[in-house]
Amino acid sequence: MSDDFQSSLFSSAASPARGRDDDRRALDDLFRLTQQYRSTNSYHELLKFITRFRFYSPFNAMLVHVQMPGARYVAPPHRWVRDYGRRIRPAARPLVILQPKGPVMFVFDVSDTEAPPNAIPLPPEVENPFAVAGGTVGQQLEQTIENAKCDGVRVSLQSAGAQRAGSIRVAEKGNFQRVAVRLRPEPEYIQVPVHYELLLNSSHSREIRYATLVHELAHLFCGHLGTPNPDWWPDRSGVGLHEREFEAESVCYLVCRRLGIDNNSEKYLSGYVKATAVMPAISLDSVMTAAGLIERMGRERMKPREDKQKK
Repeated sequence: MSDDFQSSLFSSAASPARGRDDDRRALDDLFRLTQQYRSTNSYHELLKFITRFRFYSPFNAMLVHVQMPGARYVAPPHRWVRDYGRRIRPAARPLVILQPKGPVMFVFDVSDTEAPPNAIPLPPEVENPFAVAGGTVGQQLEQTIENAKCDGVRVSLQSAGAQRAGSIRVAEKGNFQRVAVRLRPEPEYIQVPVHYELLLNSSHSREIRYATLVHELAHLFCGHLGTPNPDWWPDRSGVGLHEREFEAESVCYLVCRRLGIDNNSEKYLSGYVKATAVMPAISLDSVMTAAGLIERMGRERMKPREDKQKK
């Protein structure tokens, strides 16, 4: 990682006034100005690394790859000592990632640790962190659909031909849907405006429906349909159709493969790498942010967004 990019991460994390735009600009500048991901092959290798580095968010996995492409498993020093009985080598190089609810944290790869005599063997998740996990969709499908309501997305099932997976479009104004905001002691609901209509093919398997849901939400969170509020996600409706599809397929590939689910995005990206050597002008920040958000939507209950513009 370049000194300029590290400085940008520290400065924007430590100064909220600089905001999310500076973080986005720093990452996209790295993507455009360095040689590291200009080729489709190197970008594909980055995505494959992130899909296997499931223990951290897509954004943090990408930061690890930027600094140490050969990393296998990273953790902060106290976790290496507490959980694995290992210490950091004296000449080890720290890696910088973003800390949840904080600025940054330093982590070290397993290759930069050493075990004392008679140390216990490392567990499987450390010895082979890239093993494929999952393979089927659990509660992620229903949880993501429920959380999509919080962003004004109404998801509906329809019977359609096998070649039609799904779609998303801007909804007509005036429609609302109920969203649960508290589940204990009893469910409590509020009415949330419907900004977008997302259709899924009811004849497809749960795995295909989930991949389609991820793909269409990727279009939304990458800003391809505009935005109801710039504080939620950026308006990137001016992005070309080719770049839109590449970004959405990248997000779908990341989210699904990190669950161990096969999907057509892998075929799309592999075919693109074979056909074209140079990357299209995409936003790496948008891809990583959208992938991280959709993963969160599948594993935890989220609250409706606040529309500060209307307050």
